[in-house]
Amino acid sequence: MAMANLYSPAVALEFFQVAGKPEKIAQGKVIFAENDMARAYLFMRDKMYLLLEGEVELVAGRKVIGTIARGGIFGEMASITHAPRSASAVAKTACRVIALDDRQFHQGLRKKPAFALMLMSMMIGRLRETIARLAAGNALKGNAVRKESAVFDPARLAELAEGLSNDAPVYFDRGKAIVEEGQAGLRMYAVIEGHVTVSIGGNMVERLGPGGVFGELALIEPSPRMASVTAQSDCSLLPINRTAFLLLVRTSPEFAGSLLGSLAERLRLLTSRLK
Repeated sequence: MAMANLYSPAVALEFFQVAGKPEKIAQGKVIFAENDMARAYLFMRDKMYLLLEGEVELVAGRKVIGTIARGGIFGEMASITHAPRSASAVAKTACRVIALDDRQFHQGLRKKPAFALMLMSMMIGRLRETIARLAAGNALKGNAVRKESAVFDPARLAELAEGLSNDAPVYFDRGKAIVEEGQAGLRMYAVIEGHVTVSIGGNMVERLGPGGVFGELALIEPSPRMASVTAQSDCSLLPINRTAFLLLVRTSPEFAGSLLGSLAERLRLLTSRLK
C-alpha cells in the first residue's frame, strides 16, 4: 500500500468501530464486483471495508492485481466517489471484515478526524506514484480534463473569509502563475471568484471555479508541489494555512469528506489514463 509508513491499522480499527460491526465472509465469496455501482440499486449503498482476519484478492479483468492482508482497507475509492468499482474483491480465505457505508463513514469522521488525514496521506502517495508512471510513459498529454469540483459551498467560503482563515484573500490577474510545480508549499487555496487551471508537466488536468481548492497536498505532507496552477481569469483566492486546515478537518466532517472525495476523483481520473 502506498505510504504504508503513514498507515496505522490501530487508527483504522478505531475509526471503523465507531459505526460498524464485524461480519464473517466465506472463502471464495465475491465481496463486491468490478463495475458495480451500488447507487444504481434501490436501498443499496457503497461500502468500504477493513479486513480483520483472512486475505482478500483484488481482481480486474480476471487478473489478480493485488492482495489485501489483515489490517488493510479496500473499497474506499468507490465508497467516497460513488463511481463504479474498478476491481472485484474476492475472499481468498475465510475472512472477518467491518464494512461502512457512506453515511457511517461520515459518522466516523465526526468522532475520529485523524482517520481522514491518514486516508488523505495514502491517496497522496498513490497520486505521486500514478503521476510518476504517467510521466514515464508520456501519458499526461491529452484532452481528459476533470470537470470542475467544489469542496466549499458559498456559505462555508463566506465563513472562512470572515475569520476562520488567518490570511486575507489574494488576487491574481488572468494568465498569472499562482503556484508552480516543484515549489515548496505552505498554504492551500480556495477559489472565491474566477477560475484557475491545474497543470502537470505542462499538461492541463483540471479546471477549478468558486468553491474549488488546490494546494492541499502541501498541508497534509511536507513535499514539493505536484502541479502548477494558473489564473484562467481574474480571480480571488482565500489562502488557508495548516492551522486553519487542521481545524477544518477536526470540526467539519463535511469538509473532510468533500476533500477526500476531491482527492479520490483526481486519483481516479489520472489512474484511468494508465489504461
